Amino acid sequence: MTVHDADMRPAAAPLVTAEPMEAGGLLTIDLAAVESNWKRLASLTVPVECAAVVKADGYGCGLEPVTRILYRAGCRTFFVADVAEGRRVRAVAPEAAIYVLNGVMPGSAQAFAADDLRPVINSTTELAEWDAFVATKNWRGGAALHIDTGMNRLGITLEEATAIAPRLQSENHGFTLVMSHLACAESPDHPMNARQVRLFRDMRMLYRGVASSLANSSGIFLGERAYCDLVRPGVALYGVNPTPGKSNPMRPVVELKGRIIQVRAIEKGETVGYGAAFTAARASRIAIVAVGYADGVLRSGAAARGKPAAEVIVAKKRCPLAGRVSMDLLAVDVTDLAPGAVRRGDLATLIGDGLSVDDLAAGMGTIGYEVLTHLGRRYHRLYKGE
Repeated sequence: MTVHDADMRPAAAPLVTAEPMEAGGLLTIDLAAVESNWKRLASLTVPVECAAVVKADGYGCGLEPVTRILYRAGCRTFFVADVAEGRRVRAVAPEAAIYVLNGVMPGSAQAFAADDLRPVINSTTELAEWDAFVATKNWRGGAALHIDTGMNRLGITLEEATAIAPRLQSENHGFTLVMSHLACAESPDHPMNARQVRLFRDMRMLYRGVASSLANSSGIFLGERAYCDLVRPGVALYGVNPTPGKSNPMRPVVELKGRIIQVRAIEKGETVGYGAAFTAARASRIAIVAVGYADGVLRSGAAARGKPAAEVIVAKKRCPLAGRVSMDLLAVDVTDLAPGAVRRGDLATLIGDGLSVDDLAAGMGTIGYEVLTHLGRRYHRLYKGE
């Protein structure tokens, strides 16, 4: 059963990509690598179902192309942040189960029914609103129940989950999934992992007959104790290392290059960029790249007290940023390159050629999640492996 009111939904704005020779940056996304990463994670967790988290525009890689390739590969459960994202997934994955992690916004229950989306219920207030909608509309689309086992972000309490559990005696209890979220899965030895696994195991006993999910990308590498009935990898699908400190088991997905639009010589003692943050310790050559913080290269990539500058690859050699990242430009110190090794029109590699998403993130003092989800809209985007 599907419930429709007048369709007042705004159309998604198309992504207009610049022509390659006109763009300041070239972004290549390897969809075959996304598929390979999902299949690898699915093989690690057999016979548990492997879902895919495609929120934040597929972690910056494009929700529709990512969903399409994974749906074609056999993925049948997707997680998104909000209804708008769920609607986009539904357009390319017509038979998939789609869970909306942020749950039911006040007065929004109707929107879930319109596209057969499943809310993740994060509070008893949401549950009451959802139950009222279900009863009024006789809706049978299902929902997930999020139990907080220690993240203290979203989810009902353990006590509330215990009180709600008896409703499973009803044939139409409405839950298709019970889930929780690991807070410290990137640190396998953190005591929080064992605590959350234990608490969620106890909750699963109360919700027998309902599928359960706990493991995210890093949670998968905690082993079978975290698998439950469904795992839901996100960032690992896009090539970020789910096992920090160890070799990355995932294939790289993103390659990012920036166009060098000028190479200039400066004298010893001269400064570069806003705030005169870089001072040349010798006569230097500076390459100006047409990529900036408006394109997702964070200002924190500059050198700071106790932190070296982020690096990019120019002429097959790693070179540090020089000074602050501007809105549309960044400067790179190419003094150590041979004269003539870099010219106007050449490309500097920000991600790729051995410089990973995690490397760039470390240089900017952040995490791979932030790098991916900030990938700019001005790049020329090329999808390969479709």
